[in-house]
Amino acid sequence: MTSGGASNDVGAGKTVVTRFAPSPTGYLHIGGARTALFNWLYARHHGGAYLLRIEDTDRARSTEPAIAAIFDGLNWLGLGGDAEPVFQFARSPRHAEVAQHLLDTGHAYRCYLTQEELAARRAKAQEERKPFRIESEWRDADPATWPADSAYVVRIKAPREGETVIHDLVQGEVTVQNREIDDFVILRGDGTPTYMLAVVVDDHDMGVTHVLRGDDHLNNAFRQLVIIDGMGWERPVYGHVPLIHGSDGAKLSKRHGALGVDAYRDEMGVLPEALFNYLLRLGWGHGDEEFIARDKAVEWFDMADVGKSPSRFDLAKLQNLNGHYLREAEDGRLAQLVGERLAGRFGAIDLDLLTRAMPVLKVRAKDLNELAEGAEFLFASRPLAMTEKAQGLLTDEARARLGQIHDRLGTERAWTLEGLEANLKAMAEEQGLGLGKLAQPLRAALTGQTTSPGIFDVLVLLGRDESLARIGAQARVAAGSQ
Repeated sequence: MTSGGASNDVGAGKTVVTRFAPSPTGYLHIGGARTALFNWLYARHHGGAYLLRIEDTDRARSTEPAIAAIFDGLNWLGLGGDAEPVFQFARSPRHAEVAQHLLDTGHAYRCYLTQEELAARRAKAQEERKPFRIESEWRDADPATWPADSAYVVRIKAPREGETVIHDLVQGEVTVQNREIDDFVILRGDGTPTYMLAVVVDDHDMGVTHVLRGDDHLNNAFRQLVIIDGMGWERPVYGHVPLIHGSDGAKLSKRHGALGVDAYRDEMGVLPEALFNYLLRLGWGHGDEEFIARDKAVEWFDMADVGKSPSRFDLAKLQNLNGHYLREAEDGRLAQLVGERLAGRFGAIDLDLLTRAMPVLKVRAKDLNELAEGAEFLFASRPLAMTEKAQGLLTDEARARLGQIHDRLGTERAWTLEGLEANLKAMAEEQGLGLGKLAQPLRAALTGQTTSPGIFDVLVLLGRDESLARIGAQARVAAGSQ
């Protein structure tokens, strides 16, 4: 292999093509989602194409539900591919064809070393405290000496001298001495391709110009270049992004919170635009901008602004972003999302009522779960379940006042925010009370809780009949009977 690296302007004049290539062995990982996002943004910023590839060569662990979950998560984030996805396993014949070409041109060789021989050599290297390198006597053997009926693998013939340099879009110039690159297997004994070969062939055949991925693949790039150079193919531009760490600086794991995109959506009630914005700023930034719309992200994104250090996942920041996007979201859309969460408890949900309630509900919520919890009072049946704190507000004195409020509001016919507010304020003044002395037990009677939207908003949303029925029910309850 000659030294020198992938130029940042590789294929000048060619369309930028990026790819996201997950393995379908589980959910769409939050780190994978960010990788997909960066690839999508880079392609969009340069007017190029963003492709998807499912690396399903691990047949034992690749599952259809996992594939569906990955596509579901990507589509939810708006990161679907620009063409039909490629499935790696289906391309195995093509991978084997490339391996054969490398054999035919002397860039690879049949290796007949057995697992026992390799294990013995590995053990000897450990005893001598030396790094283990494949030194196969079959590397330069005459093909005429290859045994006819013995099992073998195909190994790439890695260079032994010189160095390889990659000009990485994130890491900068990275150099590896070629003697550090082993003769790795590209075709297994059963004729199936290894990951290292399949990735290179698929990237080439898909026309990928920029390989943007986690920096845990940086060492792989040097090995993959051996195959690329052996085939005489153009090198892609590489950009290896630091991984996401937890808030404590350790590698992100389940103890730091949810790892799958589906959990943020389904269990935590995060909006896709909030997760999009958060992942965008996880290792990349544009000045002091915190809330970045999708179109601005496309306009501003550049790999040069991706940091070299691992970013730390901060759930509080994500929740803050999510609260912002909840307040910005269209009320009908939120009502649909919240209604789906409430339907299991309350059956058919009045989406019109929920939509009308959104302006006063969403101002205090940071996720869809809180939004749903705040909306429960709208659909609760009588007798209303009471929290302990709400129950504590309903003293004998409070219930007596509720009776007075019931009678007074019973005269309200228009049932408007302004009319109800004027009526209750007048009642408080007449009794020499602060409005809170009336509003607190009234909130408990109407919602079963001590926190809710403004009490007059609650009255209007529940409507005249339901409001009076709830107030009356609590006014009639003898103190201490609940």
